[in-house]
Amino acid sequence: MPHKMLKLSTLAILVAGASQASAAVYDIQQVNENSTLVDQPYPVQSDRALTYVSTGIESSGSDASCFTTDCTNNAYKVTGQALRGSQGKPLEETVAYNANEQHVNNESSLWNYCSYNLGYESCKDWAKREFFGIGYTDEQEWEQPGLGGLQKKSAAWIKGYSSNSQGLVDGTPVTSFASDSSKYDGSQKGNLGNFDGSAEESIDSTVNGVVGDFVYGITSSALFKNDHGNPRAFDKRGFVNVGGNDVSLDPVADASPLVSNMGQTQANAGILFNDQLLVVGSSAYSPSFYGKDGNGNLRQDEDKLPNVEDILNTGTPTLDFNRFKTCATDSSTNLYANWECQFSTFANEAAFWLVDANGDVKPGSISTGSGDKRDGLAVIDRDNEDLSFQASAKSVALVNGLPLAAGYSTSNVRDDFYAMQAAYFKADNADLTSWTRTFVPGLSIKPGDDDRDFTYTIANAVNDQSMIVGDAKGNGQKPLRAYVYKIGNSSAQFLDKLVPNLFFKDSNSHASAVNNHDQVVGWVDTTNGFNVERKHRAFTYIAGDTQGPLAAKKAWLLDDLVNDGEQGSKANKYRIINATGINDAGVISATALYCESGYDNTSQNSYCGGGNEVEKYVAVKLVPKHTGATIQPREKQEDEPVKRSGGSLGILALTALGFIGFRRRK
Repeated sequence: MPHKMLKLSTLAILVAGASQASAAVYDIQQVNENSTLVDQPYPVQSDRALTYVSTGIESSGSDASCFTTDCTNNAYKVTGQALRGSQGKPLEETVAYNANEQHVNNESSLWNYCSYNLGYESCKDWAKREFFGIGYTDEQEWEQPGLGGLQKKSAAWIKGYSSNSQGLVDGTPVTSFASDSSKYDGSQKGNLGNFDGSAEESIDSTVNGVVGDFVYGITSSALFKNDHGNPRAFDKRGFVNVGGNDVSLDPVADASPLVSNMGQTQANAGILFNDQLLVVGSSAYSPSFYGKDGNGNLRQDEDKLPNVEDILNTGTPTLDFNRFKTCATDSSTNLYANWECQFSTFANEAAFWLVDANGDVKPGSISTGSGDKRDGLAVIDRDNEDLSFQASAKSVALVNGLPLAAGYSTSNVRDDFYAMQAAYFKADNADLTSWTRTFVPGLSIKPGDDDRDFTYTIANAVNDQSMIVGDAKGNGQKPLRAYVYKIGNSSAQFLDKLVPNLFFKDSNSHASAVNNHDQVVGWVDTTNGFNVERKHRAFTYIAGDTQGPLAAKKAWLLDDLVNDGEQGSKANKYRIINATGINDAGVISATALYCESGYDNTSQNSYCGGGNEVEKYVAVKLVPKHTGATIQPREKQEDEPVKRSGGSLGILALTALGFIGFRRRK
């Protein structure tokens, strides 16, 4: 009898273990991979898989939480982007890497950015990868460049260009107005030249959101061809597609020909407002390489025009700053006859566009002021000609029936220098003709007379409970720190103070999104070390009430919440590295590393195929389980594997994506 009881007890333990093994908090659903980039011709041949990343998740509206109802077959769409290689200057950022100087235009400037802000021993390699592309041949990078890279886009005027990024909805490519030559309507359209059948294969794009029948995002212009070169009409432009109408979100300011024709805009986030799509972002209003400072004097910054040898490895043709200035100063200039105009940089203001179901657009400014001033500041800092006014709305919610946007604006820190600082913008009326800007408290760039605390601060997302999440980049090599802030409270709170067990001292972290239940998602460093690129993983933090098995005021790695403890399960094929969006049902969009055969064990840093199998970057959707969920933390694995294959975009490159993968509250 004792023997029989032992056998029954053992069976019970095995059954209990089997039940627990299938009881992860979230189920992983991989997003389809249908990008047509794989079919487009490209000058560099490679068998490297495309990188798929998520940018956000569709709103769940009034649907119940997936922690209380079965959402296995949910239809919430994941927006994203397919990447062929490195971007150099990410399409999604108003100014590259949030560096207001706008000097990121060659390999040397990329190295300078990395060296000053990140301090990695690998900055030289990182700069080469971002400039020449992934898989470049060392010492022969000009003859054998890699996939993507800033150099190819900068040289497009001379050498043409093949698409490096493509916007997706549930893995399906999205085209925009930029693919239709008839929808370019700038006053200098006649100077652009020809738009041939392959022009669409020169467009870079990303999708940032889906709201009802509306799809919105950011696109580059296609390349045209004229007697002078291969011009782009503009570098980046927000777009909206609705009901067969594909529209451009043009600059909102009534400004110079350079701004109205070539000025950049971005569509970062959107909500329904009075049966229309209210999309918020940024809009150029003045050139930033030549403009007026706070004293009304004209200032110029020659470093914003690269040296031609840095782009083509040859001295011809030339790039001349005096010709560059005419792009901004002479309204008779043919903007598409001068290569210099392609390098135009801009001061940008926070902006919105109301788009109805017919594709009709009503634009407006969120920043106050006009002409050479926004929010009381001139275009260019009077003491630093490389600093210009920059503002953007990165998220929007409805609070008491009126829009509340969050992002950043420019502050004149202690009347000493311009800096990008986290801010929120409240609409004063339903006509959206007036907005009130407020800087997020507790994030002062330079609170005292000593060195500045932060290089910049940003609000990445806001919800209808007036909860804001964002990041503050420590000055120099100090870390990027995620914060939460409830409007009305005295100060923002950093997650490394709220949950220090996960956000360890001097770790980098990024808060991407927050839903209306105050559940926050993003990424955080999971390895330590100085002067090295660190590994990071996606997290969630419950700033509000308990959500299912997730207790209030606690944080977890999503890797732990998808773990079912089974080495051979689907869950063990993924490691979640960045969460980009969350809706009110609790469904999360994320980017993951994928090991087709499954990781060697369930630990956090396991090898993939003994370190010899190639990992891929994939977009995934994480769906809460409404019954039987059990949190099973992965083992830490003391001896972290260092031999890895694939994943060659690099953690730092994904960090850059994290900086902007930020934008939505849902």
